[in-house]
Amino acid sequence: MTTQTMTMAKALNEGLRAAMEKNKKVLIMGEDVGKLGGVFRITDGLQKDFGEDRVIDAPLAESAIVGTAVGLAIRGYRTVCEIQFDGFVYPAFDQIVSQVAKLRKRSDGVYTMGLVIRIPFQGGIGAIEHHSESPEAYFAHTAGLRVVSCSTPNDAYWMIQQSIEHDDPIIFCEPKSRYWEKGEVNLDEPPNGLFDAVVRREGTDVTVVGYGSTVKTALRAADTAAQEGLSIEVIDARSLAPFDLETMAASLTKTGRLVVVQEAPHTASVGSELVASLSERCFYSLRAPGIRVSGYHVPYPPTRIEEDYRPSVDRVLDAVDRVMGFDS
Repeated sequence: MTTQTMTMAKALNEGLRAAMEKNKKVLIMGEDVGKLGGVFRITDGLQKDFGEDRVIDAPLAESAIVGTAVGLAIRGYRTVCEIQFDGFVYPAFDQIVSQVAKLRKRSDGVYTMGLVIRIPFQGGIGAIEHHSESPEAYFAHTAGLRVVSCSTPNDAYWMIQQSIEHDDPIIFCEPKSRYWEKGEVNLDEPPNGLFDAVVRREGTDVTVVGYGSTVKTALRAADTAAQEGLSIEVIDARSLAPFDLETMAASLTKTGRLVVVQEAPHTASVGSELVASLSERCFYSLRAPGIRVSGYHVPYPPTRIEEDYRPSVDRVLDAVDRVMGFDS
């Protein structure tokens, strides 16, 4: 097995490179993705190596970027659209919901929609609203879209390639606060399917589900809880549409207690749907109601109080204590 240590940002870059080398119809389009290499340098060096016809610097117009990619998808191209920051995706929302999500179904499969929309999301980098948001629930709610999120460099490397190869449109959510964290990347084969959840840590007392940035928070909480004799099982959801409910339900059937961690506000969220779906599926195994640990239902706050808004280890552990406090 060939492995290499790299940051998540580098893993995404290498994954894009591998996809472009494999298929000449893979294109990259976005604001500053070419000469600058993207605001987070995810596409660094790709325009130099593949040319301006395949790595395209677009104008500041997200609707035009996604709309152009729709036309290219109809012609058989596979375009990776970069949205610079999560809050900048909304000008393209009409294109995504009205066209991207529906054209494959509308055409009865005549057209595929091999299109990936990369969105750096969640907070943790000292930026304000429009630069630290979590819009995943909008897209998970939209029939016809697939929504995934990586949490490790290895997943980033493989999931971006799997997304590009998929015939349905993929909303690819990247936790920007994890871009610079390093990990081992297996360069030989993907460890999981694109829509598979993964057990990151086994446990017996509480199931904690996270995605993106919150997986690391959940793992840190599990380390702390272990010092107090509590065993937490941590699951990385990875896919937010569709959910891998089988993997999560198997864990919840074992532990009987559920905590879901997300940076997005809790109302009508991915966490809300996970608690509802898993409660329906595992009702007779539950020993406590499912709990969401989330951002608050307010616009993203100024930098000085950002960490009071985002889920912390202490908030996760408080939720664990609450579900452990119910009678078995």
